[in-house]
Amino acid sequence: MLTNLAAASTEIVAQRVFNPLYIYLDIVFLVFFCGLLIFRKKYLTLLFALAGGVLYMIVDYGIFHLALGTRSIEGGSLFWVLLWMSMSYGITNFAWIWLWMAKDKRLFEWTLLIVLWWICAPLMASSFGSSLTPIKIQRTTGAYHGAMAIILFVSYAAAIVYNLLQKKKEKRFPLLYLLIIGISVQFAWEFSLLIGGIRSAEIVSMGDKLMTLVVNSLLETNLGAVPIFCIYLFVTARFTEDLKKRGKVSFTERIAEVNRTRLREAPDFIVPAPAEETTDTVERGEE
Repeated sequence: MLTNLAAASTEIVAQRVFNPLYIYLDIVFLVFFCGLLIFRKKYLTLLFALAGGVLYMIVDYGIFHLALGTRSIEGGSLFWVLLWMSMSYGITNFAWIWLWMAKDKRLFEWTLLIVLWWICAPLMASSFGSSLTPIKIQRTTGAYHGAMAIILFVSYAAAIVYNLLQKKKEKRFPLLYLLIIGISVQFAWEFSLLIGGIRSAEIVSMGDKLMTLVVNSLLETNLGAVPIFCIYLFVTARFTEDLKKRGKVSFTERIAEVNRTRLREAPDFIVPAPAEETTDTVERGEE
């Protein structure tokens, strides 16, 4: 009995119910969002966002569906719906994470744009597409949440050990900042789906809905916070946001650069400069 109870408590059902208008509206937004990144010369951000969409498709369709058989759908094509979902969340999620890690000067505006869309899109779709046949897609999580937990623990544990061994404070991983990014990005997505009536729409128990919200927020994006930060450090140590090569910077020096950057004053990339040149450097970074 205790075994069955434990198994039930770890089986989180991530479900979405929406009409096709939601897909079409979201595709328009994704094209607009990617165009805006290009207009603002956020080329690295865009490339990372697109790579995130491809990664999500590999994981969602290749692993969750083909390998583990945890995906099911009613009212639509599993492949095409998963392709849209992967690119949608992959692009917005990974772009937002990258902008967070870059401490972009316009982070508030980018954040507001993404979160507003996540909240408004399902409400618009439910109002104007209510006559369309709904699509229901869901996945169970018991088959892989344990593996996710291992990745979460190992990645943060490695960063913690590194910090304990690193004598210079400015070269340590900003673990609290990474936790905030990893948890808040997933929470914002899960919360917007929940209040928009898409996430767990047919699950009656509020406890089950909150369990999905909390567990996914703590685990699913947060497990990648440290690895993504390492990727960010390696890439931006070699290239600027507009894909220009920069001088060679070591991994630990790049950590120090990020740690020295203030959230609202960061240029597109950070190069240490004398104090009297800081203001001018920041202004050039925004142009």
